[in-house]
Order: sequence, then C-alpha cells, then structure tokens
Amino acid sequence: MIIERSLHPDFLANTYLVGTPGGEGFFVDAGGPVAPLILEAERQEITPTHVLLTHHHHDHVLDLPALRERWPDLDVVAHPDEAAKVEGDVRAIEAGTPLTVAGREVAPLHIPGHTSGMLAFLVDGNVFPGDTLYKGSVAGARAPGHTTYEDLRSSILDVLLTLPPETVIRAGHTEPTTVADELEHNPFVRIWRGLDPEGDEPCTAFGDPATLILWADDYDGGHKAWVRWPDGRDDLVPGSQVQRGGASPAG
Repeated sequence: MIIERSLHPDFLANTYLVGTPGGEGFFVDAGGPVAPLILEAERQEITPTHVLLTHHHHDHVLDLPALRERWPDLDVVAHPDEAAKVEGDVRAIEAGTPLTVAGREVAPLHIPGHTSGMLAFLVDGNVFPGDTLYKGSVAGARAPGHTTYEDLRSSILDVLLTLPPETVIRAGHTEPTTVADELEHNPFVRIWRGLDPEGDEPCTAFGDPATLILWADDYDGGHKAWVRWPDGRDDLVPGSQVQRGGASPAG
C-alpha cells in the first residue's frame, strides 16, 4: 500500500491518495491541489474507485470536481450529516459498518465535535481523522456544523486515542503523527489525562470574560485556546479571538 499526500498551500489541508501500484485506490478528502495526486495515480497505474470525505468543509472538498472529471465513476461517500452539504452525488454511509474500498477493509469511525458528521477512516494501521486531532493540537468547536466541546474531547480520548499506539494519524491538516505521540505530547490530551494542570488565567474570548485553561500552538503557526466560560462550559477557540491580560488579540 502506498499513501501519497497533497498539501493545499493556503489552507494547509491534506488530500490523500491510498492505493496499490497496478491496482485500485481511493482518496481521503479532496481539498486539493489534486493534480499531483492524479499524476501519481497515473504514474503508478492506480485506478481510484472512491473518495472518502471526512466532512463537508470547503477546504476538504474544493477539488472534488477535478477528481470527478478525471474519474467520472468515483463513489463519493460521507456521513449523512455531511453528504447533503456537499455538491454533487455523495452517498451517505453510517459509522460502525466496515467498507470494502479498493480491496481493503476501511472502518468509518464517528468522531463528532468539529462537525456533527465527522468521520475518521481506519485502514491498515492508519487513521484519517479529518479536522479532529492534529499533531500537537486539536480542532475547534466553533466551525460550521459543529457540536460540542464534550463531543470533541470524547472523539479524541475515547475513539482515536484508544487505537493501538503505533497507529499513524494522518490528519486533515499538516504533518502525520501517532497515537503514542499524541498521548504523550499533545498539551490538550495531557491535561485531559491528568498529566498536566489546568491554567487559571483570566482572559477575554470573543469579547466575553473567560478563564484560559490552555494556550497552545496550533497547526497553522497560530494558537488554539481552551477557555472556560463563567457558567462552567468549556470551549476550544482560535487564539486570534482571545485577549490575554488586556493585550490585543494574538494569533
């Protein structure tokens, strides 16, 4: 099995080609640019049969028309909550029922939080979690179609990070990591596991008072903030929306 990755220069979003040289393959997401992956599929004589969509956000489906133009018979699949939000024919699939894709068994795992129908795809020791868990960071809970902080936390701790420690996490943005690395080094996960203490710094988020539980680096060079509102609710927000100590918002 080969896995090729294309990184969008603006969104830092990943599109993956998974396949067997001389055989069949599939894509995970389609944010693009897909031209290098099309060339690689042709070079290795891989015939793609599916596009597995983790979720509906623009930076993960932008180049789907280009893949359909090259391979008109592609079977595009997504969770029912996401399928209706993607232009064109997208087949709704349910989590928990293994798929046979390009001759491989793929397990779709429901990991809501960033969106209600977010799916991770587990195949041959690799998991593709879309915008849920990144190398050293986590997704936000404020994106279009989001659910809750509690959902996101559970999706990470109770689903993704219960996979074997050597499982390779091929995130929707930037670099790969492993379950073992995120259990040990991800600052959000370390607090959730009780390895590090919560912060208690007063701050302002989206203009409202809050407590800054964690200020951490994000995948894009900015920051991600875990805040707690006065009513006790937790939230994961962009660092650009947080003011620390009365200073201007920092990215």
